[in-house]
Amino acid sequence: MAGRLRAPTGRYGGRTAEDRKAERRRKFLDAGLRLFGDTPGYRSTTVSALSEAAGLSTRQFYEEFRTLEDVLAALHLQVNDWAEEAALSGLAEADGQPIAKRATAAFRAYAANVTGDPARLRITFVEIIGVSPRLERQRLARRARWIQFICAEAAAAVERGEAVPRDYRVAAAAFIGSVNGLLHDWSSGWVDASLDEVVDELVGLLLGILRPADWRPADA
Repeated sequence: MAGRLRAPTGRYGGRTAEDRKAERRRKFLDAGLRLFGDTPGYRSTTVSALSEAAGLSTRQFYEEFRTLEDVLAALHLQVNDWAEEAALSGLAEADGQPIAKRATAAFRAYAANVTGDPARLRITFVEIIGVSPRLERQRLARRARWIQFICAEAAAAVERGEAVPRDYRVAAAAFIGSVNGLLHDWSSGWVDASLDEVVDELVGLLLGILRPADWRPADA
């Protein structure tokens, strides 16, 4: 019928409302990565400063997040996801290789991803600490996920006859603590070594856990 109004499509400028919402969220997260991961840091950033850095309004901020802590929580998960994807890609590239090459490939990819952007490193190891019980639970949950990652690789190595059969949960937790501590100290300039040297040290530590000095492969 002539003159009938069209039903609203939710599109503006060729983009849906969902697209625009996703773009706003991405801009806030990008701004949070810059501000939380550098100067002034999470604890000194305000909603107004974050909104200005994102090129958006505080009203739009509260349409996407309740608090700045929500932004930090989302960033912490994101940087861990990026690091996990890098480690898995490293493993995939070394598929079928001995455990030493697999571990080297995984941790070289992980370390390159985490340390490639100082902002990611700071959010992973510094800004997330001591913020709230909620974020502490999230931090420990992601840590547990990394521990499971190590345990899964250890179990696979055992099946291939490349590691001693045992419960690796405590050893994996200790190893992840070493990874976090060493990378944090290296990034802070407290460890005089190249990133390759740091990775080699971590791989040597992991291999020492998987294959103690008195252990020999079953077919040796």
